[in-house]
Amino acid sequence: MGALVESPFQLLCTVEAHAAGLGGTPTRVHVRSDVHALDRVGAAIAEAALPEGITLDVRGSWAALTSFEPGRIVGEAFSGLFQVALLSRPVRSIVLVDDGLAALDLARILASPRAALIRPGAQLSPGRRLLGRLAAARLRGLARRGRLTVFTALPLGASVSARLAEVGVRVVRNEFAWLSTQAMDETPAEPTVVLGSGLVGDGLIEPDPYLGWVLSLAAHGPLLYVPHRREEDSVMRVLARTPGVTMADPGDALELRLSGMKAGQRVLTLPSTMGVLLTTVLGRRDVPVETVPIPDSWWTPEAGEGQRAFAARLVPLAEAARSRA
Repeated sequence: MGALVESPFQLLCTVEAHAAGLGGTPTRVHVRSDVHALDRVGAAIAEAALPEGITLDVRGSWAALTSFEPGRIVGEAFSGLFQVALLSRPVRSIVLVDDGLAALDLARILASPRAALIRPGAQLSPGRRLLGRLAAARLRGLARRGRLTVFTALPLGASVSARLAEVGVRVVRNEFAWLSTQAMDETPAEPTVVLGSGLVGDGLIEPDPYLGWVLSLAAHGPLLYVPHRREEDSVMRVLARTPGVTMADPGDALELRLSGMKAGQRVLTLPSTMGVLLTTVLGRRDVPVETVPIPDSWWTPEAGEGQRAFAARLVPLAEAARSRA
């Protein structure tokens, strides 16, 4: 079986899917070679005790497009690269793994009889939209033959799960079982970990109240701050010189680094998919992951109703993940 990996989290979930018996013998993982963050995460995962039968192919997207593996593990089903491969290569079965909240949009699309495989809100050319419709039809055809699996740690909800079952999609829960067996040499020393948000850098929330929130947490004890890849520079500068705050390397494999946390520690985050997923990873270790709702006063005029609704949607998802953990 071949896997097409285009992000660090897809790589982790692909390893988990193989470990859960959803891969092949072997599973060859085609790692997209033009995504810089994959280098470090791939190296960190390669140093772990990988499940038997999985190999990493760093030749990237070209290898994925020209390979003839009849089974595929894929994280980015909205990717044009994947959709071209789906329609141009022989495919016997597909396993779709998580790549953030898009997994929920993907599940709803698969459960709908005519929806195209297009990321909601995306502005695409007519040709690209046609590709999305053809790819969706191909996936639904696989589902009718019992050859489409969704491997997810996200709570899909009873309604979506029932509709997926009706169209033939098999849903398997990702428990991060492989990750839980890894001996983590590094455990954060700080009792509190704060996941940085990209909302300030995107101009969607005001920097002052956000920074005040983080500083108020630091006033109660040491904390590790994990910057977002779109972190606002002014926030970084203040936190870097704040006593008691340790700045993590933003290039670290977050899921791997934090999975060694222990009871007595905690993670705080504004609404984010990573907060939801870390709840699954850390729940079995009795490490609480708290998703903090964004006060209305924090939003800037640039934040539309869509962004606010997206953030609000993640809070109950985090609560649902916590109840399942």
